[in-house]
Amino acid sequence: RKEFVDLYVNYVFNESIRKPFEDFMQGFLRGCPARKWKMFLPAELQVVLQGHTKFDWHLLEKNVTYRQYKKLDRTIRNFWTVFHKLPEEKKKMFLAFVSGSDQIPGYGVEHFKFSIADPQAENPDELYPFANTCNHILFLPR
Repeated sequence: RKEFVDLYVNYVFNESIRKPFEDFMQGFLRGCPARKWKMFLPAELQVVLQGHTKFDWHLLEKNVTYRQYKKLDRTIRNFWTVFHKLPEEKKKMFLAFVSGSDQIPGYGVEHFKFSIADPQAENPDELYPFANTCNHILFLPR
């Protein structure tokens, strides 16, 4: 029985996927030559490909620039008060809303910047917050 289980597990996890994996690897290496990736340790490569998964949210707050707002405006202070009370998953959802990804790129949170801008609407109560993900701008009505 043990030999059967070992052979079956080997088939399912190794043999049955060998051809699709080789095809994937060939395509991947065509776009990302292996010699360029060998300089990274596995953990470093994961950060390069996936981005950072742990965040210093207060550092993120320090890196924000404001357009038509000042750091001490009531809207901004209220925003950050509410933001820091959010659970981690909601903060990541916010990050995805602003940047298009719930992860910080490999260069690190200390270099990740986004802006909060006032859309200067005539009636801000009728406008929802919206974002420009390409430029990392959150448009936050007063």
